[in-house]
Amino acid sequence: MSTKTVTTFCRVCHAACPLEVDLVDDGGSRRVAAVRGVADDPLFEGYTCIKGRQLPDQIHHPDRLLYPLRRSADGRLEAATTGEAFDAIAAELTRIIDEHGPRAVASYTGTGGYQNAVAVPVARAWHEAIGSVSHYTSVTIDQPAKTTSPPRIGTWEAGLQGFATADVLLAIGVNPLVSSFAHSGGLQGTNPFSTLRRRKAEGLSLIVVDPRRTELAAFADVHLPIRPGEDPTLLAGMIRVILDADLIDHSFCDRWVDQLDTLRAAVDPFDVDHVARRCDVPGADVVEAARLFAAGPRGVASTGTGPDMAPRSGLTEVLVHDLNVICGRFNREGDVIEAPLFFAPEVPRRAQVVPARDVIDGPPARVRGLRGFRGEMPTATLAEEILTPGEGRIRALIVSGGNPVAAFPDQALTIEALRDLELLVVLDHRVTATAELAHWVLAPTLSLERADIPALMDKWFRDAYTNYTPAVVPKPGDVVNEWEMFWELARRMGTSIELPGGALPTGARPSDDDVLDLVFAGARVGVDHARAHRGEIDRSLALVAAPAAADATARFTVAPADVVDELAAVIAEGDSAAVFPGIDPADYPFRLTSRRLKTHINSLGGELPALRARTTTNHAHLHPDDMAELGVIDDDLVEITSPPATIAGVARSAPDVRRGVVSMAHSWGGLALTDEKVRDIGAPTNRLVSTSSVFDPLSGMAVQSAIPVAVRRRPDELEP
Repeated sequence: MSTKTVTTFCRVCHAACPLEVDLVDDGGSRRVAAVRGVADDPLFEGYTCIKGRQLPDQIHHPDRLLYPLRRSADGRLEAATTGEAFDAIAAELTRIIDEHGPRAVASYTGTGGYQNAVAVPVARAWHEAIGSVSHYTSVTIDQPAKTTSPPRIGTWEAGLQGFATADVLLAIGVNPLVSSFAHSGGLQGTNPFSTLRRRKAEGLSLIVVDPRRTELAAFADVHLPIRPGEDPTLLAGMIRVILDADLIDHSFCDRWVDQLDTLRAAVDPFDVDHVARRCDVPGADVVEAARLFAAGPRGVASTGTGPDMAPRSGLTEVLVHDLNVICGRFNREGDVIEAPLFFAPEVPRRAQVVPARDVIDGPPARVRGLRGFRGEMPTATLAEEILTPGEGRIRALIVSGGNPVAAFPDQALTIEALRDLELLVVLDHRVTATAELAHWVLAPTLSLERADIPALMDKWFRDAYTNYTPAVVPKPGDVVNEWEMFWELARRMGTSIELPGGALPTGARPSDDDVLDLVFAGARVGVDHARAHRGEIDRSLALVAAPAAADATARFTVAPADVVDELAAVIAEGDSAAVFPGIDPADYPFRLTSRRLKTHINSLGGELPALRARTTTNHAHLHPDDMAELGVIDDDLVEITSPPATIAGVARSAPDVRRGVVSMAHSWGGLALTDEKVRDIGAPTNRLVSTSSVFDPLSGMAVQSAIPVAVRRRPDELEP
C-alpha cells in the first residue's frame, strides 16, 4: 500500500476551491482517502467547505452508479452497457426528429453540469448540430433577472467596481458565507470569512438586506430585515433618499446618465414613511443605509437568489442597477477589472456605456408569449412545452447534472410532463427522483475523474487567477463525461459538434484536454496558460479598463417607460402578495422564503453521511414567537399552504428569522406527492408555486420566494 498527495480543485459548487487529495494505492486500486484545502494557495488560502471535504464519500459511495440503467418491460431499472444505451438513445432520437422535427428533442443542464467547464458548451453545440432550439439550463430558474434586467437601462463595458477595493457593499438577499455565488463586485466564495474580516478591518461598510439575520448580516453595519417581497419598495425608497439629498455622483451622471428627472418622479411616492411601513423596518435605518451606500466612494450593490426568486425580480434588478448607476459604481479608465476573464474571448473593456438593448431575442416559446435568451429557452416553460400539443412539442429530454422533480417550479406539473415523454435520459451519479422516471440513466464521471478548468468562476475571481486539473483518479466502471454523451450520440446520428476551435473528431475518441482546447480556443489567455500556471496569480494579465472611445455618446436610460409603469404598479398594490391573483393576503399571513444551506447544494448532499448528520431534513424555520402562537415545538409537523398547494414541513425554531416568515431550502423532496417521508427527505417547496400564475414577464421564471402561505400545526392523526 502506498499513499501520494496530488493537487486539484473542487467542483461540488461554483467556488472551485483548490484541494490536496490523498490517494491510496492498494493492489492496483486507487482510492481517495482524504481531501483538504491548499494552505499556500494565494487566493483561497486553504479554504474549503464541508461539502467539498466529502468528495471521498461521494466518489466511493456504495450506491453510486457505475454503469447505465434502462427501463425494463416490467418498469424496473436494470443494468446495461454504454454501447447499448447510446445505440438505443440515438435510434430513438433519430426517430423522434424524423417524425416530429428537431425541436421535439430537448436537453436540460442543471447546476451540477455547470461544474464541468465543457458540459454546457458541448450541449449547446450538439443542439445546433441537430437543429433544435430546445436547450435549457438552471440559469433561467433562480437568477435570470441578472441577465435580462441591466440591459434594459444600459450596461458598462468595463464592469462594476470590485469587492477588493470597495468602501461599501450593499448585499440584498445574498449570503456568500454559505453560498459561493454572488454577483460581480460582491463577496465571492474564495475564503469568504477571512476575506470579509480583512475587508471590515480595512474599513469596509456593509449593508445587508435580508429577512434573516444571516451569517453575513452578523457582520453588517446596517441590517434591514425587510418583509419578504418588498425589495423593490426598499430600493425605490433608497434611490429617493439619495436623489433628495443630492448624493449622486454628479460628474459620472452628467457624462453618462439620462432620465434622472424621470427616475426622480417615479420614485417620489416611495417616501421614507411609506417604505418603513411597507417593509416593516425603521425609517431611520432606510435613510442610514442609503446615505452610507452613496457615501462610498467605491463599492457596489448586488443581489442573490432571494430577491431574484421573489415577485418583481426584474424590477428589483433594474433598481439595483440604477443605484449603482447614480452613485457611479463602475470601473473608470485605468481601474483593474476584478474578474480576470482568462477563458473569455478578447473584447473591448472600455469605460463607457453599452446602450440599452433587448436581450430577449431568442426563438419564441410555444407558451405564455415568452422567448429564448442567452442562447437557451426559459426553463420555467419546459413542462408546458412537453404537455402542450402541436408542432414543436417536446417529446425527448436529456437531463444532465440536474434534478427537475426537485428543482423546477410546479412540481406536480413537472412530474406529469416527465411521465409524458417518449424518451427521458438522465445523466446522474445516483438515482434521483427524476432518474426514477427515466427510460435510461447514464452514469457520469465525478469531478476528480476528469480534466477541467474553473471556467464559471473565471467571471468572478477577485484577482488575475485561474486553475487547471488533470484527472487525479481513473474513471471507474462504465461511466462517461458529459461531453462524451453528446459525442457518442452525434457519431451515431451522423452529426458534427462544432466548437470554437473546430469540430469534435468523429473517429478516435478525443481526450478531456482535447475538448477543453476546442471549447476555449480563442480565449484571452486560455487553457495552456492554466495548465502551466495552476493556482497562480499573475497581475500582469489583469484586465484594465480602457478609455472611452472618442465618439462614445451612449448613456444610461435609468427610467424607461416599463420601469416607471411597474413602480406605479408597486405603489398601487400596497403589498407584494397582491401579485398573486385572486387571493386575500389575510388568508396567507406568512411569507415563505428560500435559503441556502452549508451542507447541501440544491438536491445534492443528503446522501452523504457527514452532511446528513448535520442537516437531517428541510426544516421549516420559524421565529420562536410564531411557533408559540401556532402551538408547535421543534420537530412538530406543520402544514404550509399556498394558493396552489399544501406541503408538510418539520418545524425548527429560528430566532434569526423575522416574524411572519417561513424559511426553507429549495430542491428537496422526492417523487411522491405525498408527505410520508417528510422527516427523512424533506419537503419540496417547488410544489407550492405555479408556472403560469405569477412569473417574470421576460424570463418566465415563476415566483419561488416570498410566497404567501398559511401555516398551522398538522393534526396528530395525519402525522406519518
